Amino acid sequence: MVFKNYYKILDLETSHVSIDEIKVAYRQAAKKYHPDLNVGDKLAEERIKDINEAYKTLSVPASKRKYDRIWNSRFGKGEKAFSGKGEKPSIINVFLGNVEEGKEKQAVSKKTAVKGENIETEIHISIQEAFYGIEKTIALRTIEGKIKNLVVAIPQGICDGEKIRLIGQGKLGENGGKNGDLVIKIKIEDSKPFKIKGYDLYTDLLLTPWEAALGTKTSIKSLDEETNIYIPQGIQSGEKIKIPGKGYQDGKGTRGDLIAEIKVVVPKKLTKQERTMFEQLNEISNFNPRKETIL
Repeated sequence: MVFKNYYKILDLETSHVSIDEIKVAYRQAAKKYHPDLNVGDKLAEERIKDINEAYKTLSVPASKRKYDRIWNSRFGKGEKAFSGKGEKPSIINVFLGNVEEGKEKQAVSKKTAVKGENIETEIHISIQEAFYGIEKTIALRTIEGKIKNLVVAIPQGICDGEKIRLIGQGKLGENGGKNGDLVIKIKIEDSKPFKIKGYDLYTDLLLTPWEAALGTKTSIKSLDEETNIYIPQGIQSGEKIKIPGKGYQDGKGTRGDLIAEIKVVVPKKLTKQERTMFEQLNEISNFNPRKETIL
């Protein structure tokens, strides 16, 4: 089995480091090789595994002491003293107080608390889910590579493009700083039978040729109820009927309109009686839309 140099993996020169210094080194290395920043990089994927393995061993004093006994026998002895000609400074030199290393360690110990970065993502929901409100479970991959599930409560009447903020669910803070937030942008998708534009909802209203010609009374469904409406005689495909106050409603009570576009549908299969009636109508009718003058 290959013995891995965990200190080198965490970019540490010596085993004489505190647990806090190991944590700082781990966060820096994990951030550098995080999957989100190295998409498709297989080498980075393997490196993050080694980084997590190194941290798991070195962050526990008992396992660190056990590991250090082997590390010192392999890497902690026999290094050349630092000569200023490009060679690495020896562990002894660093431990005893190399000037530059001393300054660097002081800088690490005096670092101020840094808040973690926010994470932004997007959730797609239907018009119905947005109108009534819903709970959604989302999965996030942590910096350690684990999957974390979060339940997001989407309030009733949320609008397209609004954002929900989960405090402290973003990236980890450094040096005692607070964690960042998870910011979720809501995207409302068109969902049958409705399309949404602002607060207005659009839908199709299917009519038979005789309903369109004669006019009729029918009902149309909004998101929360059915409404009776009158169709005037002679209505054409493509014309629109507005039903006020039956559109989308936000959490503050603002509600748009429901707009129904007329679609005249011809039956594909006719009964004998229907065929006879259409043939008679064809013979007696003077209406020919191809001859109508388009203004």
